[in-house]
Amino acid sequence: MEVLLEKSSPTTASLKVMLTREDYQPKVDKTIKDYSKRVNLKGFRPGKVPTHVVNRMYGKSILVDEVNHMLSHAVSDYIRDNKLQIVGDPLPDREKAAAIDWDQQTEFEFVYDLGLATDFEIDFSTIPAVPHYTINADEQELESTLTNLRERFADSSHPEVSEEGDMLYGELKQESSEFSTKTAIPTRQLNAESLSKFVGINKGDSLTFDIQNTFADASAIAHVTGKKKEDVEQLSGEFTFVVEDITRTAPAEVNQEFFDKVLGPGQVENEEQFREKVLEIIKSNYAREAETLLRRDMEQALLNSVSIELPADFLKDWLERSNEGKFSREQIEEQYDDFEKSLKLSLIKNKIAEKHDVKVEYPELLEYTRNMVRGQFGMYGEDDSMKDTIDRIAAGYLADKERDNYSNVFNQVFDSKVLDVIRDQIATDEQTVEVSEFERIARGEDKE
Repeated sequence: MEVLLEKSSPTTASLKVMLTREDYQPKVDKTIKDYSKRVNLKGFRPGKVPTHVVNRMYGKSILVDEVNHMLSHAVSDYIRDNKLQIVGDPLPDREKAAAIDWDQQTEFEFVYDLGLATDFEIDFSTIPAVPHYTINADEQELESTLTNLRERFADSSHPEVSEEGDMLYGELKQESSEFSTKTAIPTRQLNAESLSKFVGINKGDSLTFDIQNTFADASAIAHVTGKKKEDVEQLSGEFTFVVEDITRTAPAEVNQEFFDKVLGPGQVENEEQFREKVLEIIKSNYAREAETLLRRDMEQALLNSVSIELPADFLKDWLERSNEGKFSREQIEEQYDDFEKSLKLSLIKNKIAEKHDVKVEYPELLEYTRNMVRGQFGMYGEDDSMKDTIDRIAAGYLADKERDNYSNVFNQVFDSKVLDVIRDQIATDEQTVEVSEFERIARGEDKE
């Protein structure tokens, strides 16, 4: 077997793999012999089928399989052994492959197009300092958060008569269009002119109203009817709503029960401790947001400082072929800049990981997933009874192969560890900003 690389530019090459009978025939003969011992054919005893019979029936498919197996290993081994920095996957010359006569040929030549990234170096010392923001979370921010928490953990009741702010549950229908659905109507989503019609209503009452002239906006109509926002214009005329239940919520009382719901049992003993703990969490959350922005800016700084050439035409061809018609060439062209940026960043991070020996172990994946579960359940704290449950959910999540959760979490943890390395290498410009200013910066707007 002979493998030859021919570079046509710094970022493109072709890889030729030439096979002779001596390369593949021993493997083909061995496979045919194995088949003869395992195959069941009428007229022959099990394990006694002559090899020439197996060859006649299965020889061509065995030859194709063995050659393809050798090709796969030859290409991947050559790329690995020669440390080629390929991007995308090797693209086989389909015309050349289709012209092969498997019945007559004994020597084969296969050609693969390769896309290559040019060599590059990373010099952290040349990268300017990146802004790192400390966000001033003050008393006003604390009060706003406490108000939101009281609404989030609000107490609910089911009164007989509705008031402004209540949620009405029941059946919404229109006989002329045969529309009918069970739904909830938040009185907060009604326009000012219609609100009075929904206040002072009893369970069992029936309301009739024009669907287009009752709610604050199209989103509210979509929420109530279950339609897509872009489809609500098609709704018209009067609808009838029969009230089946009324739900009223009131902000949670500031007491020990509220403290335990928010932070977990036993975390604080009074309101002063609670406020201190919540402010600490607010600051921690903002620090995390600032760190996320910092790392994003550091990634961009790396992209700006490292020069990598990529084979754009090859990558577009590869994306089109590998996605098998899921994306048009036009869509690929539109999204290519973002793809190229992501690919360059991946190459840079992989080189950093290799140089700094970054590795990811299973316990790290499990702890990352535990934290993700805690975040999904809104847990600031947890008691012992919840730890086993969280561990069980986290392990189950990682074991879900259908969604490829393990790989997704692995990539996130790997990315985080590489960013930790980058964080230690790039200087920062420390700045303190107010919440509103930070939000503008995070959106990409200029500082005032």
